[in-house]
Amino acid sequence: MRRSLIVACLLLFAGIAEAQIRLGQSRYSVQKPVDIVDLNYANPKKFTIAEIKAVGLSTLDETAIISLSGLKVGDEINVPGDEISNALKKLWSQGIIGDVKVMVTKIEGDDIYLLLDLTERPRFSRVEYSGVTQTQESELRDKVNIRGRVVRDDLLNTAKRNIREFFVDKGFLNADVRVLQERDTTFPNSVKLRFDVDKKSKIKINEIKIAGNENFADAKVKKKMKKTNEHARVHIFRDLFTRLFEADAEDVSKAISQTNPVTDQEVKTYIHKNFKLNFFNSSKFNKKEFRKDKEKVINFYQNKGYRDAEILRDSVYTFDPQRVNIDIELEEGKQYYYRDITFTGNYIHSNEELHNRLGIDKGDIYNKELLDKRINYDPTRGDDISSLYQDDGYLFFTIEPVEVNVEKDSIDIEMRIFEGPQVTVNSVSIEGNERTSDHVVMREIRILPGQKFDRSLLVRTIRELSQVGYFNPETIEPNLQPNFEDATVDITFQLEERPNDQIELSGGWGGFYGFVGTVGLVFNNFSIKNISDFSKWRPLPVGDGQKLSLRVQANGKSFQNYSFSFTEPWFGGRKPNALSFSFNHSVQRQLDLYDRSNFGNELGFFKITGLTLGLAKRVTWPDDYFNISNSIQFQIYEFDEFGRSFGLSYATGKSNSLTLNTTVSRSNVDSPIYPRRGSNISLSASFTPPYSAFNNNISRESPDEEKYKWLEYHKWMFDAKFYSPMFGSSKFVVSARTHMGFLGSYGNKIGIIPLERFVMGGDGMTFNNFSLGQEIVGLRGYENQVLTPGRETRGQAGADPFGGIVYNKHVMEMRFLVSPNPSATIFLLGFAEAGNNWGKYAEFNPYDLKKSAGFGARIFMPAFGLLGIDWGYGFDPAPGSDQPSGGMFHFTIGQQFR
Repeated sequence: MRRSLIVACLLLFAGIAEAQIRLGQSRYSVQKPVDIVDLNYANPKKFTIAEIKAVGLSTLDETAIISLSGLKVGDEINVPGDEISNALKKLWSQGIIGDVKVMVTKIEGDDIYLLLDLTERPRFSRVEYSGVTQTQESELRDKVNIRGRVVRDDLLNTAKRNIREFFVDKGFLNADVRVLQERDTTFPNSVKLRFDVDKKSKIKINEIKIAGNENFADAKVKKKMKKTNEHARVHIFRDLFTRLFEADAEDVSKAISQTNPVTDQEVKTYIHKNFKLNFFNSSKFNKKEFRKDKEKVINFYQNKGYRDAEILRDSVYTFDPQRVNIDIELEEGKQYYYRDITFTGNYIHSNEELHNRLGIDKGDIYNKELLDKRINYDPTRGDDISSLYQDDGYLFFTIEPVEVNVEKDSIDIEMRIFEGPQVTVNSVSIEGNERTSDHVVMREIRILPGQKFDRSLLVRTIRELSQVGYFNPETIEPNLQPNFEDATVDITFQLEERPNDQIELSGGWGGFYGFVGTVGLVFNNFSIKNISDFSKWRPLPVGDGQKLSLRVQANGKSFQNYSFSFTEPWFGGRKPNALSFSFNHSVQRQLDLYDRSNFGNELGFFKITGLTLGLAKRVTWPDDYFNISNSIQFQIYEFDEFGRSFGLSYATGKSNSLTLNTTVSRSNVDSPIYPRRGSNISLSASFTPPYSAFNNNISRESPDEEKYKWLEYHKWMFDAKFYSPMFGSSKFVVSARTHMGFLGSYGNKIGIIPLERFVMGGDGMTFNNFSLGQEIVGLRGYENQVLTPGRETRGQAGADPFGGIVYNKHVMEMRFLVSPNPSATIFLLGFAEAGNNWGKYAEFNPYDLKKSAGFGARIFMPAFGLLGIDWGYGFDPAPGSDQPSGGMFHFTIGQQFR
C-alpha cells in the first residue's frame, strides 16, 4: 500500500496563474493565483473543509465512501495533520479499497477543497471448481461462499484451507488445492476464481495398534471406535505361504517335527492381526472422528469401572502412500466399585425410595454413564430419580453426585439434592404450524395450563405430535421458560411442518389391455371447513387434520379399482373419536387369451362394491395407548362366469355381506416412519349375522346360490410388532413381528365360506395379485399366491376352495437408518421370516413353516409414501415343487403390515 498525502494546486511556484489536475474523468482548476503557504509538518496550518469529492469508483457509492473516511464538510483539520492520516487508515481498514490518495484541489482563504482518489479492489464474479464431483461442488458452494466479495488474500487463504479440510474429512489427507484468478471482462472490476483440486487417493487405516490394555482385548477396544476402523484384510494364508516359500527344506522339516504349544490368546491375536472382515465400515482416516473415538474408548473404560483410564499418547504415521498406521498407548488404572451411596437434601422422598429408584447397590462396578441415566433419564426403564420428582411438578429439582471419598478401589458417593418448589404450568403455546390449525395441534398436547408440571406428559406430547405426521419428528422441541419466584413454567413447542400429502402416479399403455397403472391422492391434513377459503388451498384446503383419499387403479381391461375415503379424527371436536366413511368398487375380468377370433374379449367378471362406516376412539384402560374401533360394512359380490374360481359350484350369481368389525389395538411406537422403540399390537374380529340359524331351509346340501346369498362367517386377525434399538445406537433397530389369521363358521350347517380367505406369498401387494374377496399376506422369497391352498386346482369342478382359512407368519428384521431427512427417509434392512397357510384346521401345524431370508431397502417420501425393494431367498419348496423356491426380487408400495 502506498501512503501519500499529495498537496496539489497550492501554487507551489509563485507566478503560476492557473493549476490544473486531471483525475480520471474529473477536472479541477484554480482560477487565480494565491499566496504561497508553507505547509510542512513543522508548521501545519488549520483549514475548514469546504468540499469533499471522490473519484475512481466503479461499484461503490461516493457518499458512503466519504462517510467511511470520517471527514465531512465543516470539519476543521490541520494540513498536514492526523485527520488526513486517520482518514486513510479508516478507508484501508474496510478492506474494499486497493489504493487511496487525499488531494487538495483548491484553497480559498481558510477553506480547503479535498479530493479522494481511490482504487477499488476487484470482486469475485464467479467461483468455479475443477477436479471435484457435482455433489462435492454443491457442498463446497455452501461451505465456501465468497462470490461477490472483495478480492483479499485472507479470504482466498481461508477458502483454500476450508476446501482442503473438506476433503481431509472425507479421507483425502493429501488433497492439494490451487487458486487460479482471471480477470472477468463481462463485469466491471471483477475477477473469475477457480479452485483446482487434486484430491489424490483416500488415506485409509492399515492397522491400529493398542498398548497398555491388560483387561480388554485389542478387538474389544477397537470396536468402541465407531468411525476409526482398519481396512478389510485376509493375510493368514498369505503369511503362511510367504514363510513356506522363504524357508528351506531343513526349516520346513524342523517345523513339521516340532510341536510347540500355542495358547488361545496367541491364536486370537494372530487371527485378529491377519484376518479382518470390515467390508461395511469405512476405513478412511478422519482427525475429528479419531478424537471422538478416543473419547469413546475412555468412556468405555470408565463404564467398566476404570475411572482413571486415560490415553497416554497416540501417533498417526504413514504406512504407504495410501495408508496410515495408528498407535495408541493406554493406561487403564484400577477398577473401582461403589461403596456407600448417601442422599442429602431430600425431604419429599425417603432414602430407601431413592435407593430403589437408583438401582445401584454397594459392590457394583463403578459406571458413570449408568449412574447418570439412573439419575436423570433412563429410556429403557423410565423410572429414574428425576422422573420421580419432575413427574410430580418439581421442575427445578436437581441432583448432583459427588465423590466424597475414594479409598483403594472403593468410591463413596453423596447425592446432593435440591427439590425446589412444585411448579404449575402457566401457558402452553405452539410455533411453526403454518399449515395446520392451532386447535388440531393443541388437541394432541397432553400437558395443559393449570396442571402440575409432569415430565412424562411432556414426553408423551412429543410422541403424539410425532405420530400425527404433519411435523418433522426429529425437530420437535419443547422450549421451557420456568419462573422460580412464581413457581410456574411457560411451554412453547417448536414445530417444523413437513408435507405429508401423497400422490401415487404410475402408468403405461398395455396394448389391447388398455391403461395400466395407478392414480392416487391422499390428503392427510384436509379441511372441509376451509373449502371456501382459497388462501388455505395447498392445493386443496388444509389445516384441520382430516384425511381424504382418492384412488384409481387399473391393469387394463382385466382389473380396475375405484376407492374414496374420508376420516374426521376428532368427530364432535371434543374427543379423539375418529369417524370414517369409505366407498370401494372393484372389478376383475377374465379375458380370452387363447382364441384368435375372440382374443382379448371378456369371458367373465367378478365385482365387489362396498360401503363402510366406522367410529374409533381412544381409551384409557388398561392404559391410554389403547384404541378401539368399530365399523359396519356392506358389500355386494357379483359373479359372471367367475364363481368357480373361488370354489363355488355356480359361475354366475350374487352374494351379499353385512359385517360388524371390531379392532382393539395398542401402539406406543415413537415414530410412524422409522420406529426405534415401542410396540404396535392389534386384534381384530369381523362378524356377520348367523343367517342359517334363522333359516331352516338352508343346509350343507343346499345349492351354493342359496347358502352364499348372504355370506356367513367370522374372521380373527392378530398382528404384533416390536421395536428396540441395538448396539447403543438409534440408527440400528431390530423389529420382531408376528401375524395370525383365522376364518371360521358358526357351525357345520353351512361350513366355512369360499370367500374372504387368505392368499399367501410374494410381496403382499394386491397391485400384483389383483385378488378380490381375499386377504393378501406376503412372504418374501416365494412367488405371489404360491403358498395358497387350492391354487393348483383352482377353477376345476369339485375342487377345494381357493385360499387358506388359517395362517401364521413370523418376521425378524434388522434395520439401519441411512437418512433421517423427512423429505426422503431411507433405511436398509436384513430379514428372516417364516410362514404358512392351511386350507383345513385339521392340517394346521404352527411348526410347519416356509422359511426365507434376504435384504432390502426402504425410502419414505411424503409425496409418494413408503417405497421398497427386497431380495429374498426361499429355503423350502413351494407346494407342487421339490426344489427350494430360490432367490427373487420384490417391490412394495405403502406400509405392508402383514
